[in-house]
Amino acid sequence: MTIGRGTRLALTVAAAAILAFVYLPIALIVVYAFNSGTTPSWPPVGFTLHWFEEAIRNTGLQQAFLTSMAAALAATIIALVLGTLASLAVSRYRFFGRDAISLIVIFPIALPGIVTGMALSSTFSQVGIPLGFLTIIIGHATFCIVLVYNNAIARLRQTSATFEEASADLGADSWTTFRYITFPNLRSALLAGALLAFALSFDEVIVTIFTAGGVKTLPIWIFQSFRLANQVPVVNVAGLFAILLSVIPVYVATRITSSTGVAGSRV
Repeated sequence: MTIGRGTRLALTVAAAAILAFVYLPIALIVVYAFNSGTTPSWPPVGFTLHWFEEAIRNTGLQQAFLTSMAAALAATIIALVLGTLASLAVSRYRFFGRDAISLIVIFPIALPGIVTGMALSSTFSQVGIPLGFLTIIIGHATFCIVLVYNNAIARLRQTSATFEEASADLGADSWTTFRYITFPNLRSALLAGALLAFALSFDEVIVTIFTAGGVKTLPIWIFQSFRLANQVPVVNVAGLFAILLSVIPVYVATRITSSTGVAGSRV
């Protein structure tokens, strides 16, 4: 099919407009992080690294950053374990309600974050679990599991079960078969799922607001500090780090899964 010159030009302009619409606000955050002015203004007043020094010295920002890192790592570990087990059960065994279980596992990522947050907060209140760091991890794990599950089950469906059956026929137990046959085939898919889960957990704010109690993660710190005029330059620096710690894992996960098409994203 031959595309005319006018059509190509129109598509190019449309693509450029879409990219500008999506990424220009993000680019402004990056520029303002190096702006020597105290207020976001265009054009920038000048170039400085002063706000990075201020961000490093800000104890509240440091604590929020470490909390987000710890919560994201813990939620990712839980998601790896539970998502892998669920994918193995659904893909390798036949039982009543298997399709329903697959839908139930995937469903949390399709729910609006505010609904998930409300449901979790109400549940924690009813069972007597105080809101804090633990509830943040549990809340994040509910949707991080989906990313690991989607990547793992897609890879398992591409891998024949005959290898595992042959291993069992040769006398290997379930753990040995998983260690030497299943896990090597799943390794890159699990890594991609873990990276995506970490990125999603690190910058999640809606569910976190409902489950954090008095604990501040980096997104919550940014949300609260952005309303303070004297904190805006430091918030821009924090936003830059949040962008990097979200974009880099997603980029690596995309590279890992580029040939398999098993990476997932939140709806």
